[in-house]
Amino acid sequence: MAAKKSTKSKSPEKKIFTDSSFPVKRIYQKSNKKRPVEDAGKYPFTRGIHPGMFRERFWTMRQYSGFGDAKLTNERFKFMLEKGQTGLSMAFDLPTQIGYDSDSTQAEGEVGKVGVSITSIKDMMTAFDGIPLGKVSSSMTINSTASTLLAYYIAVGEAQGFKSHELRGTTQNDILKEYIARNTYIYPPQPSMRLIGDMIGYCAEKVPSWYPVSISGYHMREAGCTATQEVAFTLANAIAYIQTCLDAGLKIDDFAPRLSFFFCCTIEFFEEVAKFRVARKVYAKILKEMFHAKNPRSLQLKFHTQTSGESLTAQQPDNNIIRVAIQTMAAVAGGTQSLHTNSRDEALALPTQESAKIALRTQQIVAHESGITKTADPLAGSYYLEELCDQIEDGVWK
Repeated sequence: MAAKKSTKSKSPEKKIFTDSSFPVKRIYQKSNKKRPVEDAGKYPFTRGIHPGMFRERFWTMRQYSGFGDAKLTNERFKFMLEKGQTGLSMAFDLPTQIGYDSDSTQAEGEVGKVGVSITSIKDMMTAFDGIPLGKVSSSMTINSTASTLLAYYIAVGEAQGFKSHELRGTTQNDILKEYIARNTYIYPPQPSMRLIGDMIGYCAEKVPSWYPVSISGYHMREAGCTATQEVAFTLANAIAYIQTCLDAGLKIDDFAPRLSFFFCCTIEFFEEVAKFRVARKVYAKILKEMFHAKNPRSLQLKFHTQTSGESLTAQQPDNNIIRVAIQTMAAVAGGTQSLHTNSRDEALALPTQESAKIALRTQQIVAHESGITKTADPLAGSYYLEELCDQIEDGVWK
């Protein structure tokens, strides 16, 4: 007797999406789309800004530190350098960020919280005591008062015997993302943009190894935008800064090589790698086709990455170590120039010394033991990754 055919219909295939709502297929096949053959270190720099990427040198391991007074921060800086950190990143408290003295009534309850209190050049000297500024690069997460803090830093460097052209580092100095996502600002947009343009021009002439602005998508991503929006909004802000400098009489190739960027890295691994590749490609095209930059270094998007703070949980904080490790792999596979890995306890409080060390060790293990650094752009050619790149790029241009 013939077997009866089942009358049950197949249940519809479950729909799965990335964090940015791109539908994910069950399996990806070779696309009919003709893709250009690209190389790392060559325009449009999709595959990386250097030919060998991390075969030649690792990214800068730059842990974000700063709390209490300058002495405590100096101790943490020295501890992290002793453990193998290769760059400094300075966090400031809110009064310093918006120009209040620590004894102001407006600063009450905020001094030394979420960052170090810097009210004078003496504090800056204490924070960097015993750290030769001409031999280490420093990043300062400061915006409204960036010009003041950079002046302090240059003065400390000179007091140590270093000329301003010997100093290397970055000031965040991105006021547009403050209006969009963070709201820590002093002045209205127009005078703020003029101040940033003046600072970019000054650094191009007097502090040529300094990145005077780090155009930031991180805060917008943490506030809820998608990977595509993070790239699009950040590059739109970059266009505004570039135009401000051009309107002030600067020439594109005199300042564009020293523009830098700051992105978030979430745990959506493949989407994040795709995002970084697309950001480099689109930026290179903007600088070449819109602003007619000639210097290849002007076309290179150089960026710092921080793992996602929003993804960490206060419950079972040790699990955050694994989350951060995955995000670290994505940032490295995406070709970051420097990286801060969040500590396991950041959903609870400022990181303990032990937690900060583990976060640094995460980078070091990825660098020395994972094998991910042995070739440039190791995920290129993945059918899934390349389709994500196409989708993100289409969205960015829109």
